Amino acid sequence: MARARSPNRDKAFELWKESNGTILLKEIASQLGVTDSQIRKWKNHDKWEELIKSNVTKSKGNVTNKKGAPKGNKNAQGQGAPKQNKNAITHGFFSKYLPQESLDILKEIQQRSPVDMIWDQIMIQYTAIIRAQKIMFVEDRDDITRVLKKEKPGMFGDEHEWEFQFAWDKQASFLNAQSRAMSELRGLIKQFDEMAYIDDERRLKLEGMRLNVEKTKAEIENISNDEDDTSFEIVIKRKGDSS
Repeated sequence: MARARSPNRDKAFELWKESNGTILLKEIASQLGVTDSQIRKWKNHDKWEELIKSNVTKSKGNVTNKKGAPKGNKNAQGQGAPKQNKNAITHGFFSKYLPQESLDILKEIQQRSPVDMIWDQIMIQYTAIIRAQKIMFVEDRDDITRVLKKEKPGMFGDEHEWEFQFAWDKQASFLNAQSRAMSELRGLIKQFDEMAYIDDERRLKLEGMRLNVEKTKAEIENISNDEDDTSFEIVIKRKGDSS
């Protein structure tokens, strides 16, 4: 169940805003009796930086004075922002070392809150779980996969080494993989539930997803209890041997 919004959340922002963003987060935490990490979480999720910038922009909306170096001042020559203004990139270190594709992704990520990132991970994980149903599908007990592991020429014919994976082997591997994936998904759901607002519309989708996860978990446990522990079989044959 989601927690009600803490009144300290708004107080923390007011303290930070009154200091024009100069007060240390640990100082705010000390005044309100909460942890540093909690203040940091509120700051990122509520986008304090953007709120401050928007207020500054509004207050300067009617100012017409032009800023910049006086006429004839050559101190700024050659110091202007390059094409596509890289001064807009917050992390100059990344700009220097990361490839352009990574920088583009980084810019997109900067617009997302921690809650949004957790939601993205939930969607990716849930998609992988559903996709695995098709990739690792076992038709029935006679569904056997034969894979050539090794081929070696010999004096009396080529020698082949085959690996046979029986239906129960593949089913057991699938169940183990699904169980791990479900566990990770439940952890992500718990994080989202703790951080998201009560009125976040994604909670409705999350509840349906949670029910599906619990249902699948129960089915996996039931199937696992009925499965016997077996392993794959390796058969070595020479060319010309009967199969």
